[in-house]
Amino acid sequence: MTTTPDAPVPAEQSSGVGRSSTRAGSRVVIVGGGPGGYEAALVASQLGADVTLVERQGVGGSAVLTDVVPSKTLIATAEWMTLTESASELGIRPRGDEQVSFEAAFATVNARVVALANKQSTDIRTRLEREGVRLVDGTGRIDGPHQVVATTAHGDMKLPADVVLLATGARPRELPTAQPDGERILTWTQLYHLTEAPERLIVVGSGVTGAEFAGAYNALGADVVLVSSRDRVLPGEDADAAELIEQVFKRRGMEVLSRSRAASARRTENGVEVELTDGRVVSGSHCLIAVGGVPNTEDLGLAETGVAVNDAGHIQVDRVSRTTVRGVYAAGDCTGVLPLASVAAMQGRIAMWHSLGDAVSPLDLGQVSANIFTAPEIATVGIPQHRIESGEVNGAVTTLPLARNPRAKMLGISEGFVKLFSRRSSGTVIGGVVVAPRASELIFPITLAISNRLTVDQVAGAFTVYPSLSGSIAEAARTLHDARS
Repeated sequence: MTTTPDAPVPAEQSSGVGRSSTRAGSRVVIVGGGPGGYEAALVASQLGADVTLVERQGVGGSAVLTDVVPSKTLIATAEWMTLTESASELGIRPRGDEQVSFEAAFATVNARVVALANKQSTDIRTRLEREGVRLVDGTGRIDGPHQVVATTAHGDMKLPADVVLLATGARPRELPTAQPDGERILTWTQLYHLTEAPERLIVVGSGVTGAEFAGAYNALGADVVLVSSRDRVLPGEDADAAELIEQVFKRRGMEVLSRSRAASARRTENGVEVELTDGRVVSGSHCLIAVGGVPNTEDLGLAETGVAVNDAGHIQVDRVSRTTVRGVYAAGDCTGVLPLASVAAMQGRIAMWHSLGDAVSPLDLGQVSANIFTAPEIATVGIPQHRIESGEVNGAVTTLPLARNPRAKMLGISEGFVKLFSRRSSGTVIGGVVVAPRASELIFPITLAISNRLTVDQVAGAFTVYPSLSGSIAEAARTLHDARS
């Protein structure tokens, strides 16, 4: 997890808590219409500011149009294909001699994915217009701390500003030896133009994006090869969760090449070849390059205005989203704080609350829950287990396999677990991991416990439905009752 650098501003100004009067009528100009931008626009409008949002791609940005919304829609479709894995165990079988099987019609699947993303973009645009936000279709750059220049189809527009928010996001990282062509060698933004399932998809990169797409395409019927440069998939995640997902991938027929680094990818007459650094060549029909992102911070006027960036090009911000220039804020993937839409949205809201004088608490990454949309999903929040095992945090750990949960047995769920971490001195919940179907929903009670500093006894004392998967969270809390020392 990347920590947020502190900008050189007085620390006593960082919270803003207690300021009662807002700067109604202030001119707010936002560059970028993704979650960080449009959520900021809604807050600023609510506080009475005159708000202009500049977006070049479409309202919602890449998160809505080419990243989060379409990818999770595709993954939700793929998840449907895995629902019958336990059918025979539950006593479900084809009627008579009928053979029931399904295949993904990719033209239809991707048409739905694109249509849903566009609908979400339209809905956000309508909401912003209803709230009085001025929308400018174009590319924005700052011209000093109090003006944004928007380049549109009709020429340049100068937009005076009391507050500027930069929320320009990021784009897929490209490898010089594996240039995407949009047909056979693809980034994750280009997958939705496929009209047929890849016969053999080579996924380069086993981080969150690579693992999610590898799992989805495997479920949708493609033969998938996952190239991982590390010892296991999802190297930055909980070790037990990553090991379980890799086992699931292999059980479902995926080929996982561990400790294998891609050197290049090239087109062939009928497909692609990926050459590994050890000389091996992997052949396939398509190749997905999923090796991280690059912040969209070029040509923004940052250097000329004095806005500092780090070596990777990310805009440096503090915990209330301020840059190194007074009145200029930044939010989302362009800051490199944490590449999550939820974090971008909160950074944008915090920026407006702070700049317009409303009460605000600085961003606390320890309360951020994250989810990996594999099948099963992996959800995490709070302090990771390795910090406890290293002795950095004096905590206790408990793990409960879902296979012993009665509701999981009824649903035919045999893979997954719930982990809960508590501080030994106080019994306070400090972290957790859930690996399960819909883990993104199950992590919420643990997130609430952390944000409200609840103890394991308080969590254990709350009623859960019987039978339910969430019952394992309360059971995990009960096992930590005597963990104080």
